[in-house]
Amino acid sequence: MELLEIKNLTVKNENNILFSGLNFKINRGDYLAIVGENGSGKTTLMNTILGLRKNYEGEIIFKSGLTKKDMGYLPQVTILKNDFPASCEEIVLSGLVSKMQHFFYTKEDKNACDKIMDKLDITHLKNKSYAEISGGQRQRVLLARALLATKDVIFLDEPVTGLDPHVTQDLYQIIKKLNDEGIAIVMISHDIKEVFKYATHILHIGNNIFYGTKEEYIKNDEYGRGL
Repeated sequence: MELLEIKNLTVKNENNILFSGLNFKINRGDYLAIVGENGSGKTTLMNTILGLRKNYEGEIIFKSGLTKKDMGYLPQVTILKNDFPASCEEIVLSGLVSKMQHFFYTKEDKNACDKIMDKLDITHLKNKSYAEISGGQRQRVLLARALLATKDVIFLDEPVTGLDPHVTQDLYQIIKKLNDEGIAIVMISHDIKEVFKYATHILHIGNNIFYGTKEEYIKNDEYGRGL
């Protein structure tokens, strides 16, 4: 099931063109790794798809009933400060803010929150302050927040930055499990060898752009060396 189609996308940063003529699709169950050099425009691309910036040309087409409100997002640098005065449950529930039709969370909202926190093994953090938990626990809470917002696709921008190797592997496994359940994963990563273990498709942004399956990427002489 096709969720998104990007057609002839050109993205600018002030007066500079980061990339142009970009075409790719995201289907349900895909695991798309976005890779490339620093400054190539990976985060800018993700923010453009999410509707967080408007300076682009081309088309971003939502399909199968998907809307901007139906996409989960875990940014590289969270907008929440480490001392943000909220419980972990409140942080997870905030994933529903863009969809709320009332000024309060319903019983159904809280039940859905409970199920996702249980799914990610963070129920014990429910009433804890976000400011008091570890970096790895914060990423699980923020992943739960993103998951509460969507049943189709989650965008993650360098989700393991700053985490120790053990916590990193745990988070990768959680994300892979979500993907196995049918959720499309779109992940920006600087560690292509690690994310390559899980990806089904690769989007490489740079002087030349590559989009294709993992197998096609391996066979490409320009990109496949060293994998």
